[in-house]
Amino acid sequence: MTGQESLRERKQRRARESIVDAAYALFAERGFDQVTVTDIAARAEVGRTTFFRYFGDKQEVLFGTDDQVRSVLTEVATLDVPSPVGDSLNEALSLVRTLVGRYVRHIVQPADQFVLHERLVEQHPELRARSLVKQRTYAGFLREWLTSHGATPEITHLAAELGLACYYAGRAAAGPSPDRLPAAVDDAFLLLAERHSPGV
Repeated sequence: MTGQESLRERKQRRARESIVDAAYALFAERGFDQVTVTDIAARAEVGRTTFFRYFGDKQEVLFGTDDQVRSVLTEVATLDVPSPVGDSLNEALSLVRTLVGRYVRHIVQPADQFVLHERLVEQHPELRARSLVKQRTYAGFLREWLTSHGATPEITHLAAELGLACYYAGRAAAGPSPDRLPAAVDDAFLLLAERHSPGV
């Protein structure tokens, strides 16, 4: 969010946030299956039309729209890359590590919503499937971003997938504790760097 956010943008952000907060509160109270879009809209004090202006369904409230995901990732991908990445896997992974680290610090806030999100995804196969689709969106963004900074196709694909692997490894190590996730993901990148270093 910038200091030049317009009144219209501010109202849209607040409406979206109220829908998300209402949905998470209801999911915590009743469980995912027992909550409808109508319930969420009523709790957020908005109409169903307003709900569908921001989200396609109640699953999307948990994951965000593709535009929202891209907006968040674009916002945190403001790294200064002084030279093209080329065929350097080490350089590509260093950049991906920074980008993924910033994104992880974003998604664990607020912590109670992150914990509930993880629990719901674990409990519901349809949410696990949606989560995997979203992860591929993230991989696609990483590939586009690395390509735009001069990485070769091979390095682009490899670094993007390794970045996601480090995220998953960190998530497994952190368990249900969102405060541990950023450090756990960074540790996974550090371990990968040590294994990949020349002479190791």
